[in-house]
Amino acid sequence: MTVSHAPPLSPSGSDMSGISEHEPSPPSPSLLSPDLQPVVPASTRRARVPRWLRRTTGPLLLLALWQLLSGTGALPADVLASPGRIAQVGWDLIGDGSLPSAMGTSLRRVALGLLLGTVTGTGLALLSGLFRIGEDLVDAPVQMLRTVPFVGLIPLFIIWFGIGETPKIAIITLGVTFPLYLNVYAGIRGVDTQLIEAGESLGLSRWGLVRHVVLPGALPGALTGLRYSLGVSWLALVFAEQVNADSGIGFLMVQARDFLRTDVIVVCLIVYAFLGLLADFTVRSLERLLLQWRPTFTGR
Repeated sequence: MTVSHAPPLSPSGSDMSGISEHEPSPPSPSLLSPDLQPVVPASTRRARVPRWLRRTTGPLLLLALWQLLSGTGALPADVLASPGRIAQVGWDLIGDGSLPSAMGTSLRRVALGLLLGTVTGTGLALLSGLFRIGEDLVDAPVQMLRTVPFVGLIPLFIIWFGIGETPKIAIITLGVTFPLYLNVYAGIRGVDTQLIEAGESLGLSRWGLVRHVVLPGALPGALTGLRYSLGVSWLALVFAEQVNADSGIGFLMVQARDFLRTDVIVVCLIVYAFLGLLADFTVRSLERLLLQWRPTFTGR
């Protein structure tokens, strides 16, 4: 029996011609140059510009455009005063003590209305969210009252409570109650049932579940409702202080309207905006303090 042996394949033979023809060429020395710059992510490039500078660029450009239109006469002073004029009027109001006094009165009204609204809205939400009988008794009336514009109740509050401080605080309380109720109630009912089951398997009582599972789970919604309620409280204050008021920022606006003082009106609006931003910053700081256990997406 004869065994035939195949001749060995030669690297230069025809059997390797297809492979050699398609064999990749060695990399160019220029591609291996050590002078290549590393790829920098876009987020890192953006971080070179301070964030506070990026956040203030828009308002500063708007302010510059406003001053330009006022200086060229395209925006008459009787329509809207210039930023320089508004700054001067604001300084004068601070100097004679009228603006600090008005701010103190308005802050006192908002603080009292916010306190009463927070207690009322949170209490109703806990009663409705934790107990089925509470939901049957509370939720439907609250939803009915929520659809009534609280501003439309001002004449009725004046008839009930007179023209003093009570109707103003009542309208702020009513405006704060409903947003807080909705968010706290949604936060309680939005707690994951698997967390409830895990707590029950660990032997937690009903109060233990409420304290360690339900309330912490509802806290993000409650703080969101508080932020929204703060915005509504300033809106309610604007309406409340323009009806039979003899003090406060709204009273200054009413007087300025009667004398066609757009500069004073804008100063009061800026004060309203500043106080609203300060209140929102306070709640956001409270969120970062109380919600350290919850990782969130901060943007890219």
